[in-house]
Amino acid sequence: MSLQLRHAIEADLPAITALYGREVEGGTATFETTPPGPEEMAQRLAAVQRHALPWLVAEIEGVFAGYAYLSPFRPRPAYRYGVEVSIYVEADARRQGVGRALLEALIARTRDRGLRHLIGAISDSETSAASIALHRSLGFRDAGVYRQVGWKFGRWLDVTLMQFDLDPDGGPPHSPGLDLTGGLT
Repeated sequence: MSLQLRHAIEADLPAITALYGREVEGGTATFETTPPGPEEMAQRLAAVQRHALPWLVAEIEGVFAGYAYLSPFRPRPAYRYGVEVSIYVEADARRQGVGRALLEALIARTRDRGLRHLIGAISDSETSAASIALHRSLGFRDAGVYRQVGWKFGRWLDVTLMQFDLDPDGGPPHSPGLDLTGGLT
């Protein structure tokens, strides 16, 4: 199996939009209930790129297998050292190391930018055991659970919060962090 990661480009948007749309309509990894169209997904990609954060695409043997990206954790300036992780993998590419490769790459790119925290918000704790285990195996620790905060498919869903600390000793920042108005400072 040949697994390749690369930066997302505009030509990836149809595959990204289709995968995300399937998750919106049939999955619980997102709490959106109406799939966004190509224009909205293009705006989301551009917003991530404006912050100089990675949006990666995974391919197996040249075929789209999933994507992952980092986004600012919260818009307030004090949060500028933290980013949130989002990962989506095609159903037929799961359990082949795609999610692990994407998450490892995001961790490395966060470290390269002098940021401090990666935050995972894993929806539907009941059916996301593999995702939670993956995050733990790469050093994420449990940070809490929002219980029954999302209503989708006729049931309440939890969100498991996980956190990866690049500087667990809590020293002062080594960079100015994200410029939450659009790029890195």
